[in-house]
Amino acid sequence: MAGPLTAPERRWLLRFVIAVVAVRLVTLGAYPLMDTTESRYGEIARKMLETGQWLVPQFDYGVPFWGKPPLSMWLSAAAMAVFGVDEFAARLPSLLSMIGCGALVYALAVLRGGRDQALWTLALFVPIGLVFVAAGGTMTDPALALGATLSMAGFWIAVHGADRHRRAAGLAFFAGLLIGLLAKGPLALVLVLIPVAGATLWTRTWRVAWQRVPWIGGSIVAFVAAGAWYWSAERASPGFLEYFLIGEHWKRFLEPGWAGDLYGSAHSRTRGLVWLFWIAAALPWSIGTLAVIGRALLHPRGRLRALAADPWIVYLVLWAVTPMLFFTLAGNVLIVYVLPGLPAYALLVGDLWRPDAGRAAEASAEGAALRPAVWRALIAGAVVPVLFAAVIIVMHRSFDTERSHKALIDDYTHARPDDRSRLVYFPDRPHSAEFYSRGTARKAPDAAALAPYLDDAPTDFFAMREKDFDALPEATRARLRSEGAYGAYRLLREMPR
Repeated sequence: MAGPLTAPERRWLLRFVIAVVAVRLVTLGAYPLMDTTESRYGEIARKMLETGQWLVPQFDYGVPFWGKPPLSMWLSAAAMAVFGVDEFAARLPSLLSMIGCGALVYALAVLRGGRDQALWTLALFVPIGLVFVAAGGTMTDPALALGATLSMAGFWIAVHGADRHRRAAGLAFFAGLLIGLLAKGPLALVLVLIPVAGATLWTRTWRVAWQRVPWIGGSIVAFVAAGAWYWSAERASPGFLEYFLIGEHWKRFLEPGWAGDLYGSAHSRTRGLVWLFWIAAALPWSIGTLAVIGRALLHPRGRLRALAADPWIVYLVLWAVTPMLFFTLAGNVLIVYVLPGLPAYALLVGDLWRPDAGRAAEASAEGAALRPAVWRALIAGAVVPVLFAAVIIVMHRSFDTERSHKALIDDYTHARPDDRSRLVYFPDRPHSAEFYSRGTARKAPDAAALAPYLDDAPTDFFAMREKDFDALPEATRARLRSEGAYGAYRLLREMPR
């Protein structure tokens, strides 16, 4: 720390951290699970809890989900078992994962510069745009970020920390790899081993790293534990390993718009776009970072050489940029792919943007005064949480109707005349419809499958897009009365003959 924090600064920064976490906590259940990603993983977790089938996630009843390992879905299902099947429970594991990342960021910053620097760094970490949003997203990436952060923190402490922490830190390194393998797959190894190898080669500490990290025993435990699930999943669902390892990793990485995706559509992007994604993900600090980098490149003055000689800075830079370096060549990229590097980025910013030590005494003398750097951090850091809460309030109805089928399911539930009535989606059924109907919403993939519901006794309801309704025979359309519009969908009620 360039200078110790004053007592008022500590209080303000601590309040800020608590407030940001509190905003994220209270908003977990304030809006519906969004199609397609959130509701897909939420529904898979709900099916786990309902069916008791925890080994292989299910995309639909009896249909295995081969797209990702199950850790994040296990955690959401466990939370639903405790808190009930709702948005709060589905999202809670992501919040806890990011809190875990924050705790590791704090611990590393304590080792680097003491508790004041740790509090300062944590206050910079919690409002980072993608960190804040992902902390409430039902997805696999927060668990991956936790595993990667645990491994990176464990490795640094094992190699550079006190002897009394070495054994526990070495075990934490492999525990993080295990978490990553069960959260996202072999990608976890790439995001951890590339910066670890690069840093040890750059700083010539490979002999120390070999001596202080339990490579053989830790690798055996981590890979046997993860391999047990992969082997069991392949036996229970033959074809999983080929799809997951070849399709999800090799083909998704190299083929833009990969046509073999079984669970949606691949995200074809211009190669290198991940760096622009990082700028958005790392707001509000990324713009200032780019300005600092630009000045340093134009006027080095030996500063870059000094930073390159600091093993801590080298380690954090490699950790922070590895996701972007790796995904620069990928044909399918999402903004969340940069998340595992953001804890390192926060540590870098916390280390390099420390409040001016020369103004500490002045601030202390003024009692409640805060140094400009602290004020700027508090004001800029509040932007993302405040905007997020405002968007939820303003767009809540839109989320219910256009990004989710929660409102449609609620209206159907109140409108159905008796328990025999069914809700049928034609020809596609969104994941949020499954989640909010608790798996009772049916699907008619074509007109032939739709006909029996119109011919039997119960008064049924149908959900479909306008274009699909217009494609039905005129006689069929005449028997359906609109009950409401929900984004691109309409809820229709069957009229008696």
